[in-house]
Amino acid sequence: MSGGRLVLPVVLSATFVQLLNVTVAQVAAPAIQAGLGAGPGAVQLVLAGYTLTYACLLIPAARLGDRYGYRRLFVTGTVVFTAGSVAGACAPDAASLITARLVQGAGSGLVAPQVLSLIQATTPTTRRPRALGLYGATMAVASLAGPLMGGLVLSADLFGLGWRPVMLLTVPVALASLGGATALPRTRGADGLRVDKLGALLVTVGAGSLILPLALGRGAGWPWWTWAGFALSAAALGHFVRSLPHRPDPLIHPAVLHHRPARRGTLLVFVFNTGVPSFTYLLFLHLQSAIGYSALTAALTSAPFAAAAIVGSRAAPVLTRRHGPMVLTVASLVLAGMCLALAPLVGSAAGRQVALPVLAVGGAAFGTFTASVFTLVLAEVHGPAAGSVSGLLPTAQQLGGSVGVTAAGLAYYAPAADKDTAFRHAMLYQVAAFTITALISLRLRDRAARRSSVCCFCCVRGQRGNR
Repeated sequence: MSGGRLVLPVVLSATFVQLLNVTVAQVAAPAIQAGLGAGPGAVQLVLAGYTLTYACLLIPAARLGDRYGYRRLFVTGTVVFTAGSVAGACAPDAASLITARLVQGAGSGLVAPQVLSLIQATTPTTRRPRALGLYGATMAVASLAGPLMGGLVLSADLFGLGWRPVMLLTVPVALASLGGATALPRTRGADGLRVDKLGALLVTVGAGSLILPLALGRGAGWPWWTWAGFALSAAALGHFVRSLPHRPDPLIHPAVLHHRPARRGTLLVFVFNTGVPSFTYLLFLHLQSAIGYSALTAALTSAPFAAAAIVGSRAAPVLTRRHGPMVLTVASLVLAGMCLALAPLVGSAAGRQVALPVLAVGGAAFGTFTASVFTLVLAEVHGPAAGSVSGLLPTAQQLGGSVGVTAAGLAYYAPAADKDTAFRHAMLYQVAAFTITALISLRLRDRAARRSSVCCFCCVRGQRGNR
């Protein structure tokens, strides 16, 4: 296999471990709390620490890749991520584990924007939709493989080490990515390009002061500092956006502010991800805490969703070519229907058996959406805005996930007659998230239809002119 053909497997393996690292930690959280004697707040920081540094670095890292070269940032980030994973497995206490998770997130934040940039830089235009479809499929598989792999490792209790081997699950794949990085093109970067340090600070402060209160606020009872964090986030991100047109070397090209497809595509990814991680989080939370399933049994119960997601992601390129953005609308509505159907089913053993095919249908829709959305959004973004989207889309993905998990948790823990009613409340939140996603995707469809009509009109005029 030539170096050029190795680029996609290398970058997709890095994407796989970044997202796998989120869900395996969620499954291992109870074991971590028991093994380290940590309090609920510390465990929340173990989970949130990774997302915190991951999301904060995405936009600055995209600019650093432009400046110093995508391969250099990819290698640096992978080394940092691997070091954090090993340190996490060896952590003697909760504080050390939280620090290791922060390091892991920083490594992922450095790598993620380089993946999209490398795909766009090395893949011919005709093959790019397939590559982006595989990118989306990898994200789908990774986010769903985590619970199953984590459950298997925890149940095996390898060498009596409890949760620690879970932290090492990503290391072999990360090392393979590092070894394969020699196949990546050695881009020099732009020597004259400056990194906007104040802009990077504003983005980091804005994202961090949003994610941290979202992760810890509900468990802490929403004290004053959480609301102060939200205010600080709004001020920092607002100033960042307002000052973009006036900065000499902005992290995001100002054209993004005026480019409707870029704005709409970023919003679409954000809203969809307010529903996706929160759905798997709620399902596992309910199966384990309310029904009493083990981590492995809960993972096996969700296996139809994961298996069907792979099928959906494989079908996505063909469906996208034939139906365009309509694929996103239908997939979103199917996911909303799945959540609506699950609400009354999960409360009984017989209902949970019926829920398995429902989960499979939803999984196929999830895989189709995830494998299609980046292709369809990036196909609509042209000109100067295109380069900035490689950092914006993963950022929207992470921020959406953080907002969604918090909102879904609020719905689940709201006053309810029993735990089954609480689950129904949470599923209604999911229905709302996926329905709004469908409405936003309709605007992409309208734009695609108008563009197709214009192209047809131009072709007809051209044929008439040649008569």
